[in-house]
Amino acid sequence: MKKILLPTDFSENAYNAITYALKAFKDEECRFYLLNTYTPVLYDSEYILYNSTQPNLTEAYQKNSQTGLKKVQRKIKRDFDNPNHHFEKISAFNLLIDEMKEQVKSKEIDLVVMGTQGATGAEEILIGTNTVQAINKLKVPLLTIPSEYEYQPPVNILFPTDFQLHFSAPQLEPILNVAKNHNSKLNILHVFFGKDLDEKQEENKKNLSKVLEGFPHQFNTIEDKSVTKAIEKFQEQNTVDLLFMVNNKRSFFENLLFRPVVNKIGFHIKVPFMVIPSGKFS
Repeated sequence: MKKILLPTDFSENAYNAITYALKAFKDEECRFYLLNTYTPVLYDSEYILYNSTQPNLTEAYQKNSQTGLKKVQRKIKRDFDNPNHHFEKISAFNLLIDEMKEQVKSKEIDLVVMGTQGATGAEEILIGTNTVQAINKLKVPLLTIPSEYEYQPPVNILFPTDFQLHFSAPQLEPILNVAKNHNSKLNILHVFFGKDLDEKQEENKKNLSKVLEGFPHQFNTIEDKSVTKAIEKFQEQNTVDLLFMVNNKRSFFENLLFRPVVNKIGFHIKVPFMVIPSGKFS
């Protein structure tokens, strides 16, 4: 049974991500963990100010969290009521990322699905701080859903790679599972910076082709100075329902998401974005 963690702050953005997960995995038996964290002390001045004089404040936060989770579960039952899906509620007094790390480990989570929680405007959707931290710190596949994104079956998957990693089928299992269940086509995108693939990259490309044998796939090359621009260019010319990447920090992924400038302006995400860590997940 697939185990999926669904963080929620009870916003529409969070429920939209939950909706995506329930639809994407509707035919699979899954255990979903609905997670809400409350009172992150480092950021909650109200808690710091009044906790010493009002010892019941923590209980009030906890009650609000538990009540919110019950409402979410009732809404899910009303909207979906899928016998393949089972739910557990987790209310935790902790920082979101710290609690997610603990739950991923203790529950042996297979996948985390969350809203981007980023700023929107000028027809752009930017990854929020929580999402960037989750990508950086969680050793498990992560699927982020842009705010207000309307579910589309992930039939067309875009997979940018620089062929620096030697992929194995078990490592790519999260995306291969999605591709299998939705008859998806994988478009592998290499960004050409003016330098041909070296011997190692050519070998890794051949290996990837073997791993994807049996799955519809196509290799694409776009010449550009920026990976983000190349991704945007591909999406302008082709339908993309899901963006998939491997977080290899020694490679272009680090430049894509973790450079200070990119952190400041955000990465433009308009479709669901799945990231898996390189190497072992845990």
